[in-house]
Amino acid sequence: MDDGSRTGSAGMRTTGVVLAAGAGTRLGLGPKALLPYRGRPLVEAIAGTLLDGGCREVVVVLGAGAAQVEAAARLDGCRVLTNPEWESGMGSSFLLGNQASDPADHLLVALVDQPGLTLETVHRLLSCHRTGRITAAAYGRRDSNDGGAAGLRRGHPLVIDASLRDAVCATVTGDAGARGFLRSHPHLVDEVDCSDQSTGEDVDTPNQLGLLQ
Repeated sequence: MDDGSRTGSAGMRTTGVVLAAGAGTRLGLGPKALLPYRGRPLVEAIAGTLLDGGCREVVVVLGAGAAQVEAAARLDGCRVLTNPEWESGMGSSFLLGNQASDPADHLLVALVDQPGLTLETVHRLLSCHRTGRITAAAYGRRDSNDGGAAGLRRGHPLVIDASLRDAVCATVTGDAGARGFLRSHPHLVDEVDCSDQSTGEDVDTPNQLGLLQ
């Protein structure tokens, strides 16, 4: 009988957290959450991918233009929060999303500006996750031709085990998110190659708008 503590499958208890508070200043197109992606706002697509990929619930953390985003995007089935301190950096949105999630759940943290995120990537991360660890998507480096692990770079999404959430949050500050914890505890991080799904790039500059095609 399943006692609800099972891990290592897409059916485990996981809350997805979409960090979607950014203003997209460098792009000059308004909030990143509203970037158009295949006929709908990007935040809608990312949240839907987390739900369909195996997360039992999705928390969307908005910030810049929150009212505009809520009016334009269909986020049915998600819990939508507004971070009043979004200008302080991604860390405050991370902490808000963690606080709003069931403490018994693992967290799958995704960025709203990663249009290459696929159902298979989400499912793969959940399936590979091991108890007491962090599971992070990894992608091939553009300058690497060896095809091995040395040619991978860690990215998003990442799955934070429920047992590690407090420890990770204790290190979150400014715009760093979980980065500090990952760097200081590399022995707890499993990287899962998702290069066959996307490049893992974020849309940060006008030159990267092509990723939205």
